[in-house]
Amino acid sequence: MTTDVKPPAPADDAPALSGVPLRYLLRGIAFFTLVVGLLGLFHRYIGLRVLRDAQWNPVVVELGWGVLWLGFFSIFAAFLAGRLMPRRLALGVHWAAFMWLGCFAVLLPFTAFADIGVWGLSRAISTSVAWGRWESIAILATSALALVFAFRTARGTLRVERRDIAIDNLPEAFEGFRIAQITDVHIGETLDGQFLTRVVQSVNDLNADMVAVTGDLVDGAVSKIADEVAPLQGLQAKEGAFYITGNHEYYHGGPEWESYVASLGLHVLHNTHRVIHRQGAALTVAGVTDLEGRNRGPSHAPDIEAALENAPPHAPKILLAHQPLFARYAQNKGISLQLSGHTHGGQIFPFMFFVKLQQPVVSGYKVIGDVPTYTSRGTGYWGPPFRLGAAPEITLLTLRRK
Repeated sequence: MTTDVKPPAPADDAPALSGVPLRYLLRGIAFFTLVVGLLGLFHRYIGLRVLRDAQWNPVVVELGWGVLWLGFFSIFAAFLAGRLMPRRLALGVHWAAFMWLGCFAVLLPFTAFADIGVWGLSRAISTSVAWGRWESIAILATSALALVFAFRTARGTLRVERRDIAIDNLPEAFEGFRIAQITDVHIGETLDGQFLTRVVQSVNDLNADMVAVTGDLVDGAVSKIADEVAPLQGLQAKEGAFYITGNHEYYHGGPEWESYVASLGLHVLHNTHRVIHRQGAALTVAGVTDLEGRNRGPSHAPDIEAALENAPPHAPKILLAHQPLFARYAQNKGISLQLSGHTHGGQIFPFMFFVKLQQPVVSGYKVIGDVPTYTSRGTGYWGPPFRLGAAPEITLLTLRRK
């Protein structure tokens, strides 16, 4: 049995320009400028090595540069298409742009690795080694094979990651309590309702006690993709399904998504909690909004104090927080287990090594401070329909008594 604690009504109460806080807008402009500059430099670097230095036929070089710069501009066209075009028209732009973005994400590190290899060989034999056509062929062939594998991984069979988690002071009534977690599904751009239907069916087949949807469910506005998200209402669990926002919900109208997901029958945890009762024992399931919500005003900032207010003092506490980083804000609160996502496990090698610069963990179980945290690699993907070195997952966590 689950008892309710009413969440505060979502409200956007920050000074804003057309609904967006001014500081948020200025930060976005600065970030966009930086991204455009870096992407342009990296595209040029790939072109110089793979095209110019390989001394291909001039016609091939010109065509190659054309493909590179067309791909570069398509990335930004995709973000505009999602906002300015009807969904059916935008889908074609999204597929073209994100396929290229995936190619770029693989070509860039592979080109850099080859460049380092040529430089290292030159140092080892004390003779300058010129970049040649064979290096370019090797990069293109290896990248193509890696992309085929990564596409099949991202779009293929949904895998279930099963873990037992030992919990301090877990009541005997909750021994073996099973939580199915999905996160970072990213319905909207190249993943649709058919994919979500597969996810829901896979989760239901696990017959879990509860389901946790830990943010980044969508990439798009309610007005455009509500029908694609509707299959979520089919989620089944003994104690229900619980949902929190991720950063991407806030890119597409966070409060609207909270309201819509609630209408599908999920328990939306907006800095609040619910208590599950079994045989006289209790388990608290709390949830906070994403850290990105701070840019929408105080009512959307994550608030661990509000989320745990009036929670049973001796009951174990399961916290849903989209980013594992939030564990640093949840210290000394008696959290038994935090469930997070956000990182995608890095999604495409070698970017998982850069995730550690922003998050305390890339994937899996780790105690952050005094907060035991499980971070999922994510169920869908963002942007490029590729996963290289970070397979998607549906997680089934079984709580055990210590």
